[in-house]
Amino acid sequence: MTVEELSAFLDATFPAETRPSLGEIVGIAPGSVRMSLQPTANMLRPGGIVSGPTLMALVDVAAYAAIAAHHGPEPMAVTNALSITFLRACKVEPIMADAHILKLGRRLATIDVRIWQGAEDRLIAQSTVGYALP
Repeated sequence: MTVEELSAFLDATFPAETRPSLGEIVGIAPGSVRMSLQPTANMLRPGGIVSGPTLMALVDVAAYAAIAAHHGPEPMAVTNALSITFLRACKVEPIMADAHILKLGRRLATIDVRIWQGAEDRLIAQSTVGYALP
């Protein structure tokens, strides 16, 4: 899939009112997808940092996008596991999510997602996401 095709698939799959809060496709490479998210005021927690649920949603959508880009657009792929480790506070500035496919089988997929700001080596969080494929 192209960036435009993947973006159109996500736009069609998720409700229009929530779609802007789930990030945008930046690029697709063999085995991976990069997304970005510009945090808004409703994504913040006390202390002025981006909330964990916001970051987890970005991780989940990035993994979903990686599967769609490499397995085909399948709206019924569902998360069956998500583990995340928060490594540092997430500032109110652009957030990047890199989703790399670790294994893409017929029924299950495992994706590594790393969230960063400013530089790829300044990780905000690392996550492993499992998906069940129909």
